[in-house]
Parts: sequence; C-alpha cells; structure tokens
Amino acid sequence: MDRRNFLKASGWTLLGLAAAETIPGCAKLGDRDSLPGDLKKGFPSLKDLKVFWGDVHNHCNVTYGHGDLSDALAAAEQQLDFVSVTPHALWPDIPGENDPRLNWVIGYHTEAFRRLRAGGYDKYLAAVRAANRPGEFLTFPSYECHSMEHGDHVALFHGFDAPLVECTSVPDLKERLKEYDCYITPHHMGYMTGFRGYNWAAFSQDRQTPFVEMFSRPGLAESDTGDYDFLHDMGPRIWEGSIQYGLEQGHKFGLMCSTDQHAGYPGSYGDGRIGVYAPALDRDAIWENMGKRHVCGVTGDKIKIDFRINGGVSGDVIRAGRREIYLNVEGQNAIDYVDLIKNGQCIARLNGPHRAAAPSDDVIRTKIKVNFGWNREEEYVHWQGQLRLTDGTIDDMQTCFRGAAFTSPQPGETEFHTRVNRVVGRDARHVELDMYSSKNPNVMTPAMQGVVLDVTASRTAKLVAEFNGHTYEHPIAELLEGARAHFLRGWLSEAVQFERAQPEAAFCVGHCMVDDKAQRDTDYYYVRVRQRDGQWGWSSPIWVERV
Repeated sequence: MDRRNFLKASGWTLLGLAAAETIPGCAKLGDRDSLPGDLKKGFPSLKDLKVFWGDVHNHCNVTYGHGDLSDALAAAEQQLDFVSVTPHALWPDIPGENDPRLNWVIGYHTEAFRRLRAGGYDKYLAAVRAANRPGEFLTFPSYECHSMEHGDHVALFHGFDAPLVECTSVPDLKERLKEYDCYITPHHMGYMTGFRGYNWAAFSQDRQTPFVEMFSRPGLAESDTGDYDFLHDMGPRIWEGSIQYGLEQGHKFGLMCSTDQHAGYPGSYGDGRIGVYAPALDRDAIWENMGKRHVCGVTGDKIKIDFRINGGVSGDVIRAGRREIYLNVEGQNAIDYVDLIKNGQCIARLNGPHRAAAPSDDVIRTKIKVNFGWNREEEYVHWQGQLRLTDGTIDDMQTCFRGAAFTSPQPGETEFHTRVNRVVGRDARHVELDMYSSKNPNVMTPAMQGVVLDVTASRTAKLVAEFNGHTYEHPIAELLEGARAHFLRGWLSEAVQFERAQPEAAFCVGHCMVDDKAQRDTDYYYVRVRQRDGQWGWSSPIWVERV
C-alpha cells in the first residue's frame, strides 16, 4: 500500500503536494529500520534521542510577580524535566520620566531591580542550585533585560556562577556576557519595534542566540495573523517583529516556547514549553543541543515532532538537491492537521480524521484526558483522589497543570500563595493526584487542571475517578463514543470531565516525501502541528542550501 492509500485508510488526507512526491512506507517515531531501504542511509536514527521538556522564561515574586520561588520550583518539578525561573533585572532605556501615566509601571520595575541587587540575587542563585538534581530535574539560572529599542531578552546560564551585570543596551549585555556560557534569547516577538518589540536588524548569527521564543502568555508571533492574538496592554503584533519575517531575512534560529508566567507556575499548561532533543537528561547534553538549535516549542501538550531532511534534524543546516523529508508526529489529543512549511508557504498538509475510528482489536491503545474544575465560587477547590484503571495498563501520563492567569502586576493586587498541583503516586493501574482548581476567570480563559493518560486496555476496562468522596467510572468503549462529565455537588458546582478516548489513528501520523525544487540559495522548512483541542507544536527549521 503506498503512502497516499495508507493515509486514506487511516482516515487522514494529504493536501498541497503539487511540488513534491510521496514515498511509500513510513516509520514509527525514531524508527529508521522501517523506512524503505534506499532511505535508511539518508535518515539518522532518533532512537538514542528523547525530547525533554522545560520552561526557561517565567517569573515569581523574586522581583515582581506572584508566588514564592520554592513553590515555583516545586510546581515545575511536577511536569517539567528542566526549568529556569527568571528574575527581572535590567531596563537600560526605561522610559516615563515625564509621563505620569507610566509611574506605576516604572515604579514596580525599579523597585524589583533594587530588591534583586539588595541580596535577592544571591538568595535566588542558592535556591536554584539547591533544587538541581542531576539526571532527575535540572535547574538553570537566568534573568531578564527589557529594552524599548531591541526588545526583551532572557540571559540563560549553563552554570550557577552567573554574574548579574549592568548594561546600556542589549548588544552591550551580550558583550559583557560573551566570556560566559550563556544564551541570550529574545522573547514575546511581534510587539511594535521601539516599544519592546524585537528589532530583527539587531539579530546576530552567533552562539549566544541559537533560538528565539515564538509563543508565551502574551501571544503567538509566528506571523502577524493566526491563533493567540496579542492582548496584553503592551500592544498588538506586527509583521516586522514576527518569526516568519525574521526567517525571510535569512536569519537562522531555533523555535521554542516558554510561559512568561508571572504567577510562580513554570510550565503552566497552555502558556508555552520548550522541548530539547538530547540523549539524556544531562546538563551538558541539554545545553549542547540547545546550542545546536535542536529545540521545539509547544503551547501545552507535549507534542512529539520527529522531522528530518536527508541527514539533518530540526535546527540543522544541510546541502542537498533532492530533499527526502521524513515526518512523524505523536500528539496528546486528536490531531487536526500537520503542516510542512517551506519558505513561509505550506507545501503539504496532513488533515486528521474528523473522528478517528478505533481498531476492532480487543485490546487497544488510547489517550484519555481527564479535567477537573468549572468552579462557580471564588474559593479554590481542593481535589484529592485517584484515577484508576480496572484492567490493562497506564503506560504514560502527561500532567496539564495550570498556574493563575496573571501576565503582569496590576494596581491594587495583593500577593497570593501558589497552590502546587502534585502527582502523589503512580503505577501501571492508578494515578493519585492532589490538585487545586480555580474559577475560570471568563468563558475564554480556562483554569481547569487535568492529566492525559496513555492507556493500553480492553474495551471493557473501566477508567474510574475517585475524588473528594465521589466515584465515577466509564468503560473505554463508552469513552470512545464521546466525552462524559459529572457535577460533584449538583448543578453549578465543580465538575470532572472524561474527554473522548482517542485511538492511535487520531494522535499519530507519519509521512515520507521528496521535494527536489530548490527555490532559493537556502530554503528553510519547518513543521507545525495543530490539535483539535487548540494545542499547537512547532519544530525548529531545517535549512537546505542549494547544491
């Protein structure tokens, strides 16, 4: 069966291949051996690489923001492999001397910078170092520099001897830190240039800036249109600050996401996460592969994107005439579509099935998300209990824990204590959880907590939720038909939702194709994935130089 027929049989459709040819056969994630024989040499195996997930741009009350550093680190450990909690530290061209409208904003920035230098930074470094556990959970120090002219940047350090320097501009900051093992990353791209939006004219192709932050709480800067519009009072997004504008200027950089959370909750679900392809959760390996641009970005769900062209992986620069493209994606929910972008244009789209049919096997693999929340009262609901499978196994789990929906301080706000959601225990049949859900602040902003279970079980096996003295259960067969939900205390009370169980045909797709049409001296390609629940993932580009 050729690739087009295979996709059709699985419920997938393939659009937009006028300039490309498909190749029979496709591999499981990282599996070179199942490729056709003439392709095995071209594609490096990813069997020895894994995706490790982190957040390297987020805030707590170390400077301005909410929540203690200790709670922020504890929250990160529950759903990330590595983290850097980021103090605000510098703003060399701070405005507002003659504008009373800006007094509040300038005041809380300058006070935060003062506190950081009055002993706060040394305490921060000590806490970050103490939380680091090699091979289990890695911490990196960082701090943020604002700039009206050049845009905001995070200085991320490999070691714990990170100096807190003064600077007159972002280029000056890079110069002062050039002797240190440090990445200086622009973020919330897309704002207006001259008003803390990124200035692509200042981009330098050097080891200090291997990647940029494309998505965070302020919005998505892939282009000047699309999902996640800029809603912060810093203003709307523009084309000249976007990622695609930077790529069209010929710049080379990896793509990643982080939360820019200001509520002490690194990795907050839906706010942005960075993925790094590395052989192990080792400090040097993570750092080295960041520097190679071997990174990806997701909004929340840990979407695995295995993208290669000939001998190159995401972030690489290769030379080729014939481009043999291999793509394999595993989502955490039903995939809506997968796009292959070349030079800013979509050259192939894999459309997922509207409703994937489960195989007829007695034992099947599904992913099931369970959500907790919908509080009506202002008080937090404390969820304590377990999810249990009566038969089969829970092979993997993703936490979808959210922090509070704050992006920057507002006048009159009072400090609050971060409520850390935790996985208390887990084995092949059950997951014990301790969580706090808050009221959804509006009908467009979710505040639920949740988990995604990767389950292998018979259709008759039941998924049981036992929380706060209540028990609800549904067979896998019933959840394959659609979502189920329960109020715990009757109408207008907190609720638990079992989302539709998604079979593999919904969340896995692979494709092989050839593109032999060089459009430029250097073409760039990247992959973007949209799930039906609105979660996104992006690979870093691969640049192909004309032979």
